[in-house]
Amino acid sequence: MMDSPFQSVLAARALLGECPVWAGDEGVLYWVDIEAPSLNRFDPSSGKNSVYPMPENIGCFGRREQGGFIAGLRSGLWLLDKQARPIECLARPEADTSISRFNDGRVDPWGRFWAGTIHEPRDAPLASLYRVGTDLGHERLAGEVLVSNGVAFSPDRRWAYHSDTPNHVIYRYPLKPETGEILGQREVFHRFPFGNGRPDGAAVDSEGYYWSALFEGGRVVRLSAEGEIVAEYPVPARCPTMCAFGGDDLKTLYVTSARHGRPAEELEAYPQSGNIFAMRVDVPGCPEPLFAG
Repeated sequence: MMDSPFQSVLAARALLGECPVWAGDEGVLYWVDIEAPSLNRFDPSSGKNSVYPMPENIGCFGRREQGGFIAGLRSGLWLLDKQARPIECLARPEADTSISRFNDGRVDPWGRFWAGTIHEPRDAPLASLYRVGTDLGHERLAGEVLVSNGVAFSPDRRWAYHSDTPNHVIYRYPLKPETGEILGQREVFHRFPFGNGRPDGAAVDSEGYYWSALFEGGRVVRLSAEGEIVAEYPVPARCPTMCAFGGDDLKTLYVTSARHGRPAEELEAYPQSGNIFAMRVDVPGCPEPLFAG
């Protein structure tokens, strides 16, 4: 294993850690363990991690302006209260939740929630990307993917990013900056070669560079606005899952990771798999928006 600039900051040993979201007003990092399942609140200043058990798989969430959360669970899109308890189901858009659940997602700069699904058999491009508006209505934005991941937005509000993990590709959609409406068809932003990691969750920094965690790639890559890899950073886990910028100056990059279903020899080589890692970066991230619905 290569030396890594990332240090373990929480020995979470998560089965499938995902969706880190920095809450600047609280100075904490929220994150989920999809398989536990749970939503978590990690305070870096004290090292305390508070666990909120969930009744079913939770893939992603966003914080609400009025308190609580919006979340993508296995069964659908839900509102959660401040203790992360489900209080209202907004939609159940997936027909068969025995083989489909919500996966990656985040709140966009206009206060809406984007959330994609995973088609667990991975034998057909049956996953989708949805968006919940501030009126709590939802719409399907895209299909033709196996595993929806990597949702992020450029700081100039002109691009939405979205990856299909098993197909090793990151797409982007042109947006109308004033409203966030999609202006055209998706285009390939970057395609990774097979066999050296595939693009999972991501975050965009204040210069518009896209940071992608490469599942089974053991690293995080930084891509320019033109889709070129400009830097790579090894992670002390074979399966990093998603990035988030945090800290008072948004210059701490947090990365979640997974250990669920990984081979014994991999876990022996990467004993910190499932932990949350952090490293300092030179360029800050962008504050995470709140869901305005």
